[in-house]
Amino acid sequence: MRRILQLSIRHDDLFTGRIAGQIPYHRMYGKQYCLPALTVYGRREMDELIYASEAVDAIYRKVLAFVQEYMPDSYLTDPLGMHPGLLRAARMPVPCGGITRQDWIIGEQGMKCIENNTDTPTGIPEAAYLEGELARLAAVPGLTAPSQEMNIRLQETLSALIGFYRQQGLDGKVFFTCYDWHLEDRMNTHYLMRMCEEAGFAAAYAPLEELEIIPEEGLFHREEPIRILYRLYPLEYLIHDREQESGLEVGYELIRLVEQGKLGLMNPPQHMISQSKGFMATVWSLYERNEQTLQFCGFQLFDDREQEIIRTYLLPTYFDASPFEQTGTAYAAKGMWGREGKGTQLMNASGEAAAEERSPVEKKALTAEEVAEAAATAAYYNEQPKIYQRFWPMQEAAAATEEGLYKGHLLTGIFVAGGRFAGVLPRIGEKVTGDMAYYCAAAVEPDEEEEENT
Repeated sequence: MRRILQLSIRHDDLFTGRIAGQIPYHRMYGKQYCLPALTVYGRREMDELIYASEAVDAIYRKVLAFVQEYMPDSYLTDPLGMHPGLLRAARMPVPCGGITRQDWIIGEQGMKCIENNTDTPTGIPEAAYLEGELARLAAVPGLTAPSQEMNIRLQETLSALIGFYRQQGLDGKVFFTCYDWHLEDRMNTHYLMRMCEEAGFAAAYAPLEELEIIPEEGLFHREEPIRILYRLYPLEYLIHDREQESGLEVGYELIRLVEQGKLGLMNPPQHMISQSKGFMATVWSLYERNEQTLQFCGFQLFDDREQEIIRTYLLPTYFDASPFEQTGTAYAAKGMWGREGKGTQLMNASGEAAAEERSPVEKKALTAEEVAEAAATAAYYNEQPKIYQRFWPMQEAAAATEEGLYKGHLLTGIFVAGGRFAGVLPRIGEKVTGDMAYYCAAAVEPDEEEEENT
């Protein structure tokens, strides 16, 4: 059971003033989202997470470059599931890493990275700002906030990406966009815009609703040209976007601007390759066939250390379930573009769907409109091609909420920015972590040996 440190402060007393201004979505879906509590990690445990997240990120980036150079378009469309309209932009190499968030399960048998959110990761203000405030309020000697240098990492990463695009001749302000009506996305976007400004760049916020595309010419906001754009909007959605009145395929035209070198995106389009859950199966397939890459491209992809990293911190993942069904191994089936647990189903050793566990909030009565919306969302994710990943049990955690003691499971998000560890986003939810999960900030306490030495 993961240790949770409850703060002696009520939710409504905590989320006032500046804290509420930074995290106004501290309640979502009619319940608490942010808890006045801390998820406690040991120092050695956090040190291993930092090492492992950076090592795994380096492998992801190596495989990304390999896929860009050596794998055919047919591989990107099937099995990775990418839209054909994104292929050329996704193959454009950007040497500096972006802002990503890995999802880790820490179990009794070790820690495993189960997913990598590389296109539009959120949870940034929670880790970069709120965590430090909660650690300060806890006022426990020796307790530290692991994300305390996240702002520095974000600024370094944004600076590197902007510098790269500047070298490509893209100048002017850096624009930041998302749907303005989406509060959580807007606050994440504004937070990164502030990091950009603190790094010394002129920046502006331009809601998606206000952007204008002139095909072959450029992207504009109120007639001002946009050369570099951070967008908190998934490219797998964007490529399908069409202007209702004119019928203009705005998503396709925006990607065309990228291909023509007229627009630089953050995160870069190449992150779509690693956003696909098929990328996890690609990494494992290359690991199992490491000796064959010598014949295929003239070099062995992974050295001994990298093979050990993959073996230790990643899970067997395939494009079909037969390796697990043949051995009677429990696994998770995941939609290729699943988000917030949508499109994920746990399968037991007999190959049957495990019984779903739902929180009391998820069991509440829904309106007919909510039922229809939920059904449409489920269909979108469930009908996607899937990957199959060995099941790794999650650690249990119990936290006090306004609705009573919640007994759930811990998923540890690790931000990696520009190849370096940046911050931690712990969430406590069901066995498949969904958008109803609670955020319970991270804190690190000294191990017993450290306390004895001090």
